[in-house]
Amino acid sequence: MTTDLRALLTDLRAQAEARVASTSAMLAELTHDRAGSNDDDEHDPEGVTLSSEWSRLTGLAEAAASELHQVDDALARMDAGTYGICANCGRPIPAARLAVRPFAEYCVACAEKLGR
Repeated sequence: MTTDLRALLTDLRAQAEARVASTSAMLAELTHDRAGSNDDDEHDPEGVTLSSEWSRLTGLAEAAASELHQVDDALARMDAGTYGICANCGRPIPAARLAVRPFAEYCVACAEKLGR
């Protein structure tokens, strides 16, 4: 099962890394587009405003970076031999939880207590 979870984490890492790169490229393009414009696009009746798009892309970039960090932490715990052990109570995290949330740090009970 650990081999399957490592493969899943590796796949999730590649996907998150691709989203980080993609959103970074889109943000760079948007920054370039905004640099040449002093106009207030908030009143543009055509489509999404630059500010709105900036907010959306920033949120997507932050979510992807957060997932990448969580996956990297899970892979580090796997390498250290602490993967699947609750970081709060020290009990094993159920396999069903890890199958659904392979980067989980806490068992269900502790996650509920901690609001995670």
